[in-house]
Amino acid sequence: MTLSRIVREGAGAAARGLLDFALPPRCPSCGIIVPDPHRFCLACWNGLHFLGAPCCVRCGLPFDFDAGIDSECAGCLADPPPFDRLRAAVAYGDIARKVALKLKYSGRPGVAETLAALMVRHLAAADDEALLVPVPLHRWRIWSRGYNQSALIADALSTRTGTACAKELLRRDRHTPPLRGLGRRERADAVRGVFALAQGAAETINGRRIVLVDDVFTTGATVGACARALKRGGAARVDILCWARVVKSEDG
Repeated sequence: MTLSRIVREGAGAAARGLLDFALPPRCPSCGIIVPDPHRFCLACWNGLHFLGAPCCVRCGLPFDFDAGIDSECAGCLADPPPFDRLRAAVAYGDIARKVALKLKYSGRPGVAETLAALMVRHLAAADDEALLVPVPLHRWRIWSRGYNQSALIADALSTRTGTACAKELLRRDRHTPPLRGLGRRERADAVRGVFALAQGAAETINGRRIVLVDDVFTTGATVGACARALKRGGAARVDILCWARVVKSEDG
């Protein structure tokens, strides 16, 4: 990719972001005009499956019945994830996928505020020891896309709660191909050794609770690799907060 193309695409993403403010508010999923910014139309709203209790205390997988507030799902019991807690606003389905793709690939950075407004209920009130950290993108992907969608969501969450946000604390050292379509093992292999702490980051995170922010949780390979890097750096706890998570294996 040439430098001129990178500049053109980055400028295009910025211009499309300005349109989010200049044009009438629209549903982030289907695009019809809605009364207020960052709102879904009624049909798309009803198509979202919001997640909450009862669920696995570790990964947030919804349960069909209340098994108790400390219950873990079979997957977490058999193979405990490297993070301490994961929560998602909605289940990954048609509407959730459309919105995530518009934020990621259609140059609609304003959608991040919409997602944050629905994710914030899973984020505890401002905590002096907590730190929001977005899952990083490789610089090549930021140059082509114009932004890191997870960083935009983290910024919006920080504004809403007052929780500090550190966007440069974690870095992605190696470019990886898109993970979509890969299985669990292939995804884990693709991101192994990809993430590392920025210089001096260990002093910032030592003993703190980190809230890792991402858009979609599929197999957990990416956030798992990030969590391991953060724990090695001294984080006392790593929680995951994302827009949507796969509930059924065929959804991913």
